[in-house]
Amino acid sequence: MGRTEGSNRQRTAAATVNAARRRWTLAATGVGFAVVQLDVSVVNVAVKPIGDELGGGVAALQWIVSAYTVAFAAFILSAGALGDRLGAKRMLLAGFTLFIAASLVCALAPNLGVLIAARAVQGMGAAALVPSSLSVLSHTYPDARARAGAVGIWALAGSAALSAGPLVGGVLIQTLGWRWIFYINIPLALFGILVVLLAAAETTRSTERRLDIPGQVLGVVALGLLTAGIIEGGQFGFDEPFVVGALVLAVAAGTAFVLVERRMRQPMLPVESFRIPLFRWSIVIGLFVNVAFYGLIFVLSLFFQRAQHASALVTGFVFLPMTLAVMLTNFYAARLQARFGSRVCVMVSAAVLVVCSGALLFLDVGTPYAVIVVQLVGLGAALGVIVPIITSSALAGADVERSGVASATLNTARQTGSAVGVALYGAQLGRSIVGGFRVDLGITIVLSALILGAGSRLDDRHESQRDPAVQ
Repeated sequence: MGRTEGSNRQRTAAATVNAARRRWTLAATGVGFAVVQLDVSVVNVAVKPIGDELGGGVAALQWIVSAYTVAFAAFILSAGALGDRLGAKRMLLAGFTLFIAASLVCALAPNLGVLIAARAVQGMGAAALVPSSLSVLSHTYPDARARAGAVGIWALAGSAALSAGPLVGGVLIQTLGWRWIFYINIPLALFGILVVLLAAAETTRSTERRLDIPGQVLGVVALGLLTAGIIEGGQFGFDEPFVVGALVLAVAAGTAFVLVERRMRQPMLPVESFRIPLFRWSIVIGLFVNVAFYGLIFVLSLFFQRAQHASALVTGFVFLPMTLAVMLTNFYAARLQARFGSRVCVMVSAAVLVVCSGALLFLDVGTPYAVIVVQLVGLGAALGVIVPIITSSALAGADVERSGVASATLNTARQTGSAVGVALYGAQLGRSIVGGFRVDLGITIVLSALILGAGSRLDDRHESQRDPAVQ
């Protein structure tokens, strides 16, 4: 009897320890995703203070944002494959370490060149953190229901960080200076490393998974040249020979990338998946949404700070209602999808984007914030509905065994959209902030109409029952 009671107590104690380790691992992976998402949005309110100290025009400031998103988009698929080969836990630790080193260099950067280069390395760290943190979480929670809840918390951490970025950046810049938006990453990432070392279990490795080196090189070249061509075209004109050359080479590299991926036995991007309509249109919508949203956030930050002369702190508070709207509609998106279907939800949200963008066309230097806030809330609410729905639709459109690749492909498309959006929208500001902003709103209306059209192609008969990883 005594032995049985002792054995039960040991099992209970072991279960308690395992539960605690799972919770700490969840906290570490959540922090990993949070720092990645924080650095996507926190920099937007810092571009003017950085420019004031380090110099540089709009084109140079665009690179502070774009260098991160280009590297993030270009390396995330390869990082996932490398994590499969080396083990997700090792990759997660490497991602945290790289992020710390790059953040320190960003904080200490003496000039824009060093800052931009360090931001690119930060993006590579982000590419390592996202797939590895999700993989570690999947190993930690083998039970499907528990895993779904853990992934939901992981996604909420990223969504909250992304939404809070402008306000956090504004507070730090106002009180401590812009360099602290990078210093803040260091203790967070150190916490992640410590917890992963102490609590996270070892993950399996797949030595059969090969790296797609030709695809990786072509992907980086294509995206880098496309972004460079758009940014520099906005500054020097799109008829300049080096701009035309960059764009032509970007198209050539992109074409070569598709051809290489179609022939690879283990491609970085499974091109055949795009033959599935639900998957294809979900990826297209994700790309267009990020082009519009992140481009608009970038130019709005410059509009508020350069045209309306708002401080970084005020700009952070200006974005708060919009980011709260994103979080709120994120929470209710699955219920709306279950009741009305993906097609209706995306099309209505796209229509809201068209209306709100059109209403902002009348924005001028003297327009009071009370007139702007309704449109900003509408834009945020629409985004908060669309993103989780297209995430679940992309997963539904892929085979179950390819859900990881489907998620990584959507992430790649969205981060590519972020990089292109900042480049494209910023390119319109070369001569006039207000005039360029109105052109950008016209681009947003066109993109929103395209999202509406693509949304009409979503097939509600194939809706997924999985919990989407919302970003």
